[in-house]
Amino acid sequence: MKNFKSCFVGLLLTASSTTAIAGGILTNTNQSIDFLRNPARDAAIGLDGVYSNPAGVAFMPKGFHLGVNWQYAHQTRTITSTNELFKLGAKNGGNDTKTFKGIANAPFVPSVQAAWNTGNWSFQFNFSIPGGGGKCEFADGLGSFETAVGAIATGLQQTSNSLNQLTSLFGSSVPNVTGYDADGYMKGRQYYFGFQLGAAYKINEHLSVYGGVRVLYGSATYEARLNNIKVMNGTEGISLPKYFEEVKTGLTKAGVNLASNGAAPYITALTNKLIDAGVPASAATAKATETVKNAAAKLQALADPNSELNASAEKLAPYANGMNLKSDQSGVGVAPVLGIDYKIGAFNFAAKYEFKTRMRMKNNSTLKKAVIEATKKFEDGTSVPEDAPALLTVGAQWSIINNVRVNLGYHHFFDKQAHWYNHSEKLLSCGTNEFLLGAEWDIIKKLTVSAGGQITRYGLTDEYMNDMSFVVNSWSFGVGLNYQVAKHVKLKAAYFQTNYGTYDMNTPVQTLASIGETNITVPAGHNSFTRTNNVFGLGVDLNF
Repeated sequence: MKNFKSCFVGLLLTASSTTAIAGGILTNTNQSIDFLRNPARDAAIGLDGVYSNPAGVAFMPKGFHLGVNWQYAHQTRTITSTNELFKLGAKNGGNDTKTFKGIANAPFVPSVQAAWNTGNWSFQFNFSIPGGGGKCEFADGLGSFETAVGAIATGLQQTSNSLNQLTSLFGSSVPNVTGYDADGYMKGRQYYFGFQLGAAYKINEHLSVYGGVRVLYGSATYEARLNNIKVMNGTEGISLPKYFEEVKTGLTKAGVNLASNGAAPYITALTNKLIDAGVPASAATAKATETVKNAAAKLQALADPNSELNASAEKLAPYANGMNLKSDQSGVGVAPVLGIDYKIGAFNFAAKYEFKTRMRMKNNSTLKKAVIEATKKFEDGTSVPEDAPALLTVGAQWSIINNVRVNLGYHHFFDKQAHWYNHSEKLLSCGTNEFLLGAEWDIIKKLTVSAGGQITRYGLTDEYMNDMSFVVNSWSFGVGLNYQVAKHVKLKAAYFQTNYGTYDMNTPVQTLASIGETNITVPAGHNSFTRTNNVFGLGVDLNF
């Protein structure tokens, strides 16, 4: 049974879980409460511009400005999987469709923006979590976990049927395999901590430019378990070692019966059955003699300690106690950031370009040696490419009247120019595109209310999508307010919600391994992916 253990390790450890709240596949753009209340901040002039429009911060008043933000995000990820193997699951009630739900919480997503404006210069610092931001837990594992167990049960079912045809000739039997049972679990946690330093220069009253550098520190942990793996014999669950033990007992009994009684009574019994079925006597005798002779030879071959059945038993036995695997990853990357802002009359225009951040996440893993490609991503001591893609943002703001502003924005993530593990970026049809719209109204001098929305479209393909880590096209809206509680203190609060579509895909046939001449195969099926996302945030700006 070639590389069976490695197949299982690969299925479990390819579980990666990013917790992006808003933005691209690997990038969060929600770095302030201002973004939550109005995502179209790409040409707005405010302290949150240290991230969204750094060149525009140069047009803020002189002095020191400090913003502190806290966000709480709650997400769900739901995968509805259909595969005929689920019918064999002891907990599935004979259904071929099963729902796997992951809960992702990010209870503390902080960010800090600071700027010191003096003369024509604005010196800026930003701390944020531009990637990941929490953990996602699938308490029941994933469909790809369970179908692997179902494939084992199906392979053993075929093997048991074949062995029972053999042992029944000699008055014995082996356990019938009618299904499977298992407990699955998967959890992923990922944080990309971002530190950005830069300076903007106001060339004149209309134009400013920005240059800076961003440092990313990535930290991730992936855990996966697949425990209590059993094959079902009716309502009885049998561990894999016990199953093979009972198979050997049945084969031994058949061999003992043959040795004690000889072949003649079994040839006679089979001949009578064939005659009762309408086979002519002479043909029935010849066929029975040949069948019993071949069965005796096969029974003798199975008794060999080096037989394929014994080898399969040895390789499957360790899975009685399941798998418990963990991988920790960390890495550092650096990239430049450029920005420009242009003001004219009631309009403001801005653009920002974040260069690709080359990230290599080094593994500290329980997986010491992988023998198949799928497991190499988590092999201990290796480095995995997880680049943060380059990002271009452009925006416009129109002050319709003194206290009302309308904002537009566009984001493009250069996903296909990044480098991800196994070049999965090449499976996308295009980079991510986002379209943003928002408005702000200063109801009174101290109070501003705002709202906005964002449409996100990924270049998803069936080849890219899988139940380990997925994104879905979405649209989002945010609402919130700012209130000037004192001369130097402004409080902020906002709510942001993302509404996801559904991505449907057909899953291909997958051969995992083999037991003798029997392939362990996951048949074709169907997956349906969707998510939910709700974020609440509070913040304070201090201006001196």
